[in-house]
Amino acid sequence: MWPVQVFQARILAVEDDPVLGEHLLQSLGNCGHDVVLATDGQQGLAQASQGAFDLILLDVMLPGLGGMELLSRLRRLCVTPVLMMSALGDEESRVTGFDRGADDYLPKPFSSRELEVRVNAILRRISYEREQSTPQSGVGDALLSFDEKASRLRCGNTSVSFTPTEFRLLEVLYAHLGEVQSKAFLYQQVLHRGFTRHDRVLDMHISNLRRKLSQAGVDMLRLESVWGHGYLLSRDSL
Repeated sequence: MWPVQVFQARILAVEDDPVLGEHLLQSLGNCGHDVVLATDGQQGLAQASQGAFDLILLDVMLPGLGGMELLSRLRRLCVTPVLMMSALGDEESRVTGFDRGADDYLPKPFSSRELEVRVNAILRRISYEREQSTPQSGVGDALLSFDEKASRLRCGNTSVSFTPTEFRLLEVLYAHLGEVQSKAFLYQQVLHRGFTRHDRVLDMHISNLRRKLSQAGVDMLRLESVWGHGYLLSRDSL
């Protein structure tokens, strides 16, 4: 079991289904969390803009302002972790969600237990990151620095922004530079849950890391898949 404890969080749930909305209020409220419910995208955006939340649960198919567009706007506002909820569980929908900054993706229908496990995993990660935070703006060297507060990597004059989960993944891989890290290890260290064979969440985050590093021209870092073992981050000498 993880030593990091789950704290009582303030959670924004953006869900237009009244039955599921009430279920979220009750199930998460019974876990001790303070849950605020928004029933459409515009209301969710207004709530997120006005209040400080530890986690946002976001339905994809919302009336008016849709969930994917709302996610894009939220990422311009804050780095609060976002757990997407959707009946659209196909790979393309999941890729779109992660590409726009989602931290996790929960296909509908889901049980109260699965919701609790996913929420607790994100909250444990938040607790861990808060415990590990230091007064310094980041770590690294003259060429690379990690700005944890902003979830941003600086490489010389280049700045690359990530979601909190992507940034944590990059930090963990960089801490083990040149060493292959198994999927099981990365799931525990980054997502704070166990790895299952059909779970593609980590793969999506790895894909986003590669793409963002490549688009920013950060060629000194190479993120490779090691078949049957996991992932390897290496650094070229300049």
